[in-house]
Amino acid sequence: MATRVPLAERMRPQTLQDYVGQQHIIGEGAVLWNAIQQQSIPSMIFWGPPGVGKTTLALLVAKALDRPFYSLSAIQSGVKDVREVIDKAEQMRQFNQEQPILFIDEIHRFSKSQQDSLLGAVERGTVTLIGATTENPSFEVISALLSRCQVYVLNELSKDELIAILDHTLANDVYLKEEKIKIEEYEALLQLSSGDARKLLNILELVSQAAFHQQQAITNAFVAQHVQQNRIRYDKTGDQHYDIISAFIKSIRGSDPNAAVYWLARMIEGGEDPKFIARRLLILASEDIGNANPNALLLANNCFQAVNVIGWPESRIILSQCVTYLASSAKSNAAYEAINKAQAIVKKSGNLSVPIHLRNAPTKLMKELDYGTDYQYAHAFPGNFVQQEYMPDELSGLTLYDPGNNSAEEKLRQSLREKWKGKYGY
Repeated sequence: MATRVPLAERMRPQTLQDYVGQQHIIGEGAVLWNAIQQQSIPSMIFWGPPGVGKTTLALLVAKALDRPFYSLSAIQSGVKDVREVIDKAEQMRQFNQEQPILFIDEIHRFSKSQQDSLLGAVERGTVTLIGATTENPSFEVISALLSRCQVYVLNELSKDELIAILDHTLANDVYLKEEKIKIEEYEALLQLSSGDARKLLNILELVSQAAFHQQQAITNAFVAQHVQQNRIRYDKTGDQHYDIISAFIKSIRGSDPNAAVYWLARMIEGGEDPKFIARRLLILASEDIGNANPNALLLANNCFQAVNVIGWPESRIILSQCVTYLASSAKSNAAYEAINKAQAIVKKSGNLSVPIHLRNAPTKLMKELDYGTDYQYAHAFPGNFVQQEYMPDELSGLTLYDPGNNSAEEKLRQSLREKWKGKYGY
């Protein structure tokens, strides 16, 4: 008896119409849909969690455009493999053949030199690059390559979308539709898959075999009975990854160094990338501590630099020092809230005019238009401060930064109160 192709591969969509999810970029009228209709797509990076269809979408884009498709895995491929594909693409161009698509899975695992090897081909249009990554490309993809690519964020699949995949599979898979498998309860399947469609179909394939032989419907209890798992295991690409980093951040935010260092240990023992942990600490130092303790950002930045130099296992000590310090520090999200408010105002009010006295005046015409006139240079006044308007006229007096309730920011509040004499409500 021939070995069956895995269910997830059997059910891989063959057209964009069969593709489930990501309607914000691939639905009718959406940005990528429009690009495909125009037969002109940019180089791009698909960023999203595992099992949301990054590889499948790349294949379908190539199929819809009828382009040659080359696929490389960043884990198994090197500069030599990249150059071989680029050489083939150059030869195709000489014969006026269609520009190929080069898909690189887990592109964040490529080194700088490997990513550099792609630059010329992408810039010249020799290939159209589609990269897939589960990590933030702002950190993991070199800026020169990132600037030449459009980043599309792929979202986790919703409960309804996952159920639609299950129902479609039961109705259309060549084997399961003959075996008449029935799902009575979906919750256990969805919970164990954690939004990963590939994992979902792998679990369905496992339990459907048992359901067929036992002539039973698939229920939550039946799934739990037949799926073995280690809930303590740390899966760097699954739900444990996101759950544990969430617990880690919330423990630091909640000023519990004991819980924070425990979750740190879970990530260390699970083989997490120390740079990933250090980056999260950098973000947290501003988002959750901010001006309540400006040293927090300095320490987090030094921690990030150190783990980049040192790596495991010694980085665990540096991370532990930083984690316990941040967790024990005073907290404030005032800076985080301030930029959120400011961006919301900008989106709502649009491009308000810069006050004349704050405008730059590098040319004679601008000076004749009074650009910069009446600007008062703060350092020319006692205490290096003078009251003048810095906001657009329409926003005069609007408070965006509200110092937190802690000793460091209370001093900032008092200083602002003395300077602005109640203008901003301090």
